[in-house]
Amino acid sequence: MTCIVGVQQDGRVVIGGDSAGVAGWSITVRADTKVFRNGEFIMGFTDSFRMGQLLRYSLVPPVPQDWDLDRFMATEFIAVVRDCLRDGGFARNESGNESGGLFLVGIRGHLYRIDSDYQIGRSVDEYYAVGSGDEYACGSLYSTRGLDPQHRVRQALEAASHHSTGVCAPFHIISSDEVYAPDGTVRAP
Repeated sequence: MTCIVGVQQDGRVVIGGDSAGVAGWSITVRADTKVFRNGEFIMGFTDSFRMGQLLRYSLVPPVPQDWDLDRFMATEFIAVVRDCLRDGGFARNESGNESGGLFLVGIRGHLYRIDSDYQIGRSVDEYYAVGSGDEYACGSLYSTRGLDPQHRVRQALEAASHHSTGVCAPFHIISSDEVYAPDGTVRAP
């Protein structure tokens, strides 16, 4: 149970997450955050704190080259994520079907959703919300289009927390350091 929210807007990515650690009917406010920076990447995870720890501390992500970012994410990035989760004992394999977990990734002005089957996704809406509060957060994100992306992420997390028992403050929000033009070049913030 959680809520992770990401917005891709004006060449920048902002990702935020709540602090709930839920087990059955019990909730713990976790000191370790669900959003973090790993090299050039910003990430936010749901599912398991173990998966998040592996992505944060064990994953050594490759550096994107000057080619198609979607292709890079679907091939090179996912290959190292799969190895990391498998080596860390998190990836599951049932009847030959390997699965990981659900998380958001921001890289070079693009927001990606990585699903448990390791597919990458990008939304034409330029936002995602995942976890138990995702529907409330998506409603908020839709209604705040055009506003500051950090404000949008905070509002979405507050809406999810208000309506979902599996989402709680404090909220942690991070943003990409650089701003990217549509052609992929870095522009001044």
